[in-house]
Amino acid sequence: MSMSAPNGFQAMSYDAAAVTATRFTLVRHAQSLWNAAERWQGHGDPPLSELGFEQARQCAERLAELRGRIDRLVCSDLLRTRQTAEAIAQALALEVRPTPKLRELHIGRWTGMTRAQIQAQEPELLAAFDSGEPNVRPGGGETRLEIRTRVRGAVEGLAVTHPGSHILLVVHAGVIKALVPDANPGNTDSVDITLEGIREARPNIRVDVTHLPRQEIETLY
Repeated sequence: MSMSAPNGFQAMSYDAAAVTATRFTLVRHAQSLWNAAERWQGHGDPPLSELGFEQARQCAERLAELRGRIDRLVCSDLLRTRQTAEAIAQALALEVRPTPKLRELHIGRWTGMTRAQIQAQEPELLAAFDSGEPNVRPGGGETRLEIRTRVRGAVEGLAVTHPGSHILLVVHAGVIKALVPDANPGNTDSVDITLEGIREARPNIRVDVTHLPRQEIETLY
């Protein structure tokens, strides 16, 4: 199916059934230095801790059985996810493809702070954020609705350009929760889900990339 698009381009042809069947394995990164110190990370960029490197190695061993069955390995461009993804990539013989579209929730001025520090400085805003209300802006950063739309756009773009494939995403807890509301992943925990499952998990989030030309879709990741 071909669709018209602005600027004289043709939108991508795609098989809707194959797109929705695209499978994602979502892996949370290993422990970072800030995880160990209980500091909130957001777009902060700490490396893995010593334990984190060991967790990444063990995760790679666990996922090695998928070698030859994973078509693409994509990760957030933040260091803790890239370091985790690099260990997995060696086990799967795949190239790591980082993207800022899969970054953790941006938490602005709360970046690097502990919960106790945030509670002391902005108790009302923290309470509003803890309530789960989707339009609260933690530390002046990004709302939950914004991260849900951002990461959903990224996975929709991947599914349209690689329909029916199996894609492994090394990401953050906030990204996984944005896609799968009931998920509560620990470091290197994984969730398997199809694009159809992601759409059904948050049916109120509408992200349609199929009307875009391929050149624009590929910028989503």
